Amino acid sequence: MNWLSQHHQSITALTSIATLMIWLVYAQLLYKGYRRQRRPRLIINRGKSKDINALCIISNMSAEPVFIEYIVAELQTSHGTIVMDVTDLERGYDDQGKPEGVEQEGQRPIADVVRDNTRQGPLESGGYLHIGTFRDIVERVAKAADIELQGYRPTNGIEFQWLTIQLIGIYGPEDLPMGAERSFKLHAADDQCDLTPDSWDTKHQNSRLQRYRLRRKLKTLNESPFRASSGLQQAG
Repeated sequence: MNWLSQHHQSITALTSIATLMIWLVYAQLLYKGYRRQRRPRLIINRGKSKDINALCIISNMSAEPVFIEYIVAELQTSHGTIVMDVTDLERGYDDQGKPEGVEQEGQRPIADVVRDNTRQGPLESGGYLHIGTFRDIVERVAKAADIELQGYRPTNGIEFQWLTIQLIGIYGPEDLPMGAERSFKLHAADDQCDLTPDSWDTKHQNSRLQRYRLRRKLKTLNESPFRASSGLQQAG
C-alpha cells in the first residue's frame, strides 16, 4: 500500500496512456470498417471456362448498389489498339425490325426488356451480370475496326494480344464516378485461344484524383457519339 501511495501519480498517468491507446486502436478499427463499407468494389472475372469462350462476369461486392454507366473494351493488337463502348448489346433484327430472340415487350416487365438491350443500370450489392463471352466482345471490337476474322483469329497478319474491360459507374450517393478494370492476355495456339488475367484481382480507380479523371472521361463519353476508336496501323 505504501508503494501504491508513493507511485499513484505515475500509475494514474500510465493507466491514462494505456486507456488512450486502447481507444485509438478501437477508433482505427471502426474507421477501417467504415472505409471498407464505403469503398466500391466490382469484380471482373471469367466464368464457365478459362478460354476465349468464357463468360465475362461482373460482380458487385460493394455494400451498396453500383449504377453501371459504361462498359468499355480495349483490344490491344500487334498493330495498335481499338477502344469500343460495349455497354449496349448488339443484336440482329428480323424482317419487322424487331430484335431477334427477344419476346414482345408487352409480355414482360420493362426491367427485363431494358436488360435485353443494355447493361447500363443499377447492379445490386451481391449481384452479378454477364456481358456475353470474351469471344463475343473480341469479335464485336474487331468488326468495328473492319478486321476480318477466321474463327477468332484475324486474317490480315494482325495478332490479338490483350483485352481490357473497364467499368465506369456511380456508387451509392457519391457524386464522383468510380472505375474498375481488368486485362486478359490472349494466347492463341492452333484452334484454341486461352485467356489469362494479368493479376489475381480487379484494379480499381477509387482515389480522388482517379475519380476526377474518370468524371472528365465520363463527361466526354456522354457528350460525344463515341462508339469505337481505332489506332491500328496498316499490317505490313
